[in-house]
Amino acid sequence: MQPIPTPRAKGTPVPDPTAIVDLHLAAYAEPDRARREELIAGAWAPDGRLLDPPLTGSGHAGIADAADALLSQFPGHRFRRSSVVDEHHGELRYGWDLITPDGGVALSGLDVGTLADDGRLARITGFFGDLASVET
Repeated sequence: MQPIPTPRAKGTPVPDPTAIVDLHLAAYAEPDRARREELIAGAWAPDGRLLDPPLTGSGHAGIADAADALLSQFPGHRFRRSSVVDEHHGELRYGWDLITPDGGVALSGLDVGTLADDGRLARITGFFGDLASVET
């Protein structure tokens, strides 16, 4: 059986997935639109797709628009990664917290995603809150 090709398996130097996730989280809460667009371009493939429970964004402009919607609901908030970035075969997952201006946690969640061939994000799907336990 052939290994599944990944950006690393192709021998192409790619950014560290943790650095890309941190760049994405910083971009998503950046209040300055011009700076946000720069950060998004660094973290996301041009045709990237962000899927969160209340909204979606496609491409750099769509992801920046999704961030605008988030920032209008949560001014002054920022994201903090709450776990390591777990990545294999170009797929990843990590936990995050949305931090209030006074340092509290407004919301927590988990993102899962796919990396593009160049190591930037191709897709992120966000989930809010903890996973529910199975009732027995």
